[in-house]
Amino acid sequence: MTALVTILTLAAVPALADEIWVTNEKDDTVSVIDIETLEVIKTYPTGERPRGITFSKDFSHLYICASDSDAVQVMDPETGEILHDLPSGEDPEQFVLHPDDVHLYIANEDDAITTVVDTRSRKVVAQIDVGVEPEGMAVSPDGKIAITTSETTNMAHWIDTETQQLFANTLVDSRPRHAEFIKDGAEMWVSSEIGGTITVFDTATQTEKAKIAFEVKGVHPDRVQPVGFEFTAGDSHAYVALGPSNHVAVVNADTYEVEDYILVGRRVWHMEFNRDRSRLFTTNGVSGDVTVIDVANREAIKSIKVGRFPWGAAFRPTE
Repeated sequence: MTALVTILTLAAVPALADEIWVTNEKDDTVSVIDIETLEVIKTYPTGERPRGITFSKDFSHLYICASDSDAVQVMDPETGEILHDLPSGEDPEQFVLHPDDVHLYIANEDDAITTVVDTRSRKVVAQIDVGVEPEGMAVSPDGKIAITTSETTNMAHWIDTETQQLFANTLVDSRPRHAEFIKDGAEMWVSSEIGGTITVFDTATQTEKAKIAFEVKGVHPDRVQPVGFEFTAGDSHAYVALGPSNHVAVVNADTYEVEDYILVGRRVWHMEFNRDRSRLFTTNGVSGDVTVIDVANREAIKSIKVGRFPWGAAFRPTE
């Protein structure tokens, strides 16, 4: 009898679904999307103009770049409570958490610096001079290299994370936005919004390996602006947000050829995969929604209304 009651009780408790968390620039909020129902289930207030968003390795803390509040906020994702602010420098836009789960590398757009913050002591441990209007941030899988991209200088800046010093600066096309390491850190990709390209670098030599360009049928080239991008399992393909073209490109990461374009919402900016990377969630700033892409079929299957000007996205498992 007791076993039957236990089984019935467990059956009555709904399974927790994984989540996608989205920052809304103009609402000063984060929206939480239930991946199972594809609906917004919670909305929490943040500081002013939230953009970059990432979780700690155990998903117990959420870091939010509250750009106009000049702070990185730390939220408890269970309650939505802002626990404290971290020192961040002025106008933090994007950041990346080091594999040590302690050091946060933050791009400060107004100061032309990268700030390194110890999330445990809540202290700045380094400020590194980079180019004008830094935005994109990446860190290699082994944690030895951090990358900052600077929009106005049109460079990727290579930082030795042991010394917190620059050891290389490489030119990219106009207004670089996002950066990612792939293939166990052997390659580093940078998107250039106005240049309309992605530059692929050999990490060991910091030399250019490839340049990827985009052409969307029926869309003026000036509107094809690559910004955020993410990789499928095994780094076989990159999904690239193309800004005001309202499309996401699918790029073969081995041949560097564009294989497909997917129509999504207006001014697609960043994106995030679900747990098994079978679905991709894109943030569409102007239309104020998130497009859900079926990765296997390469097609949009739903639009989810969130707040005004969604910008960043992060995945959170709930079990």
